[in-house]
Amino acid sequence: MAYRFGGRNDRGQALVELALVLTVLLTLLLGMVEMGRIGHAYLTVLHASREGARLGALGGEDKDITSRVRAAAASIPADQLTIDVSPAKWQRLTGEPIEVAVSHDVHLVVPFISQILPNPFPVTGRTVMRIE
Repeated sequence: MAYRFGGRNDRGQALVELALVLTVLLTLLLGMVEMGRIGHAYLTVLHASREGARLGALGGEDKDITSRVRAAAASIPADQLTIDVSPAKWQRLTGEPIEVAVSHDVHLVVPFISQILPNPFPVTGRTVMRIE
């Protein structure tokens, strides 16, 4: 014998459960997208700093190093990159280190992520190599 509880209607239950679960899933999905954007920017600036440091280690000029860094970070607009090369060309000696640092600010687009992380989120790639 099946019991019925006072004519209770369960049709809206699935909709409420969907709303609760969908909120959590969308939050996780958008968080992963933002972390992917930050990860991409970090790997790009790190690769660009390696390219610049390698050219500097081989005796390249600062303008050539800057051009190589911008070419290696082609997916980031050139005006959004900060490139620091040290020491200055006249201070570089064989066997001494050269450091190339590349920075970029990732502007977050998901509102609730920008409340957790700083917006824009700074990423920096820094490479040191010995001058040959």
